[in-house]
Amino acid sequence: MSWDPQQYGRFAGQRLRPALDLIARIPIENPQTVVDLGCGTGNVTRILRERWPRASITGIDGSPQMLAEARKLEVGLAWEHCELAAWTPPAKFDLVFSNAALHWLDGHPALFARLCRNVAAGGVLAVQMPRNFGAPSHTLMHELAASPPWCEALADLLRPQPVLAPEAYYDLLAPHARSLDIWEADYLQVLEGENPVAEWTKGTWLAPLLAALAAPARAAFEAEYRRRVARAYPQRPDGKTLFPFRRLFIVAGF
Repeated sequence: MSWDPQQYGRFAGQRLRPALDLIARIPIENPQTVVDLGCGTGNVTRILRERWPRASITGIDGSPQMLAEARKLEVGLAWEHCELAAWTPPAKFDLVFSNAALHWLDGHPALFARLCRNVAAGGVLAVQMPRNFGAPSHTLMHELAASPPWCEALADLLRPQPVLAPEAYYDLLAPHARSLDIWEADYLQVLEGENPVAEWTKGTWLAPLLAALAAPARAAFEAEYRRRVARAYPQRPDGKTLFPFRRLFIVAGF
């Protein structure tokens, strides 16, 4: 599907903070090769360049629209269009990094086993994924998509729990990794604007559902979702909206 870099970038500050928190915990001094899986518009890839200025860094994404924005950055980075599920590099990397991307892929046991094989000896796998799928922002969306008249078009797209529990990733990675650091963080995001939680999800999890609907049904679905999510996340007296958001972090050394 087609991604909208402008819609995704509306909350750039809140989306960037978990990436910075992940980068701060990566215990590698001088990686020679770094790959950013799901690099999007490249804003985090640019920070990887600042952290490791001598490394050869490649950003990989499956969205031509996102990569078009990324290529506007003149910071000596390489960009590659590739679906993450099909990524099979010819050589291993010192750092395999992925921020807010792998939750779009199914089959995490096989996926993470493959990622481990692409990390060089002495290297690191660093991953951050949202794990907020039990929150009203997502459950309301799924309840709506599973109901008439939208269920026929959307039922096959529903993925209620795309990210496993933290201990499941420990079990997946422990046989392969030399060290493991796995943690979760809850961010109380303070958002501004009219119905900002609906605007947030419109740039991510809601986007594929809207893209699968024809124009009249799409408008009706979005209007009903916006009504429900505004009620779940009411505006505070100061005009701000609080959006708690949980994220999972993994740093594995090899």
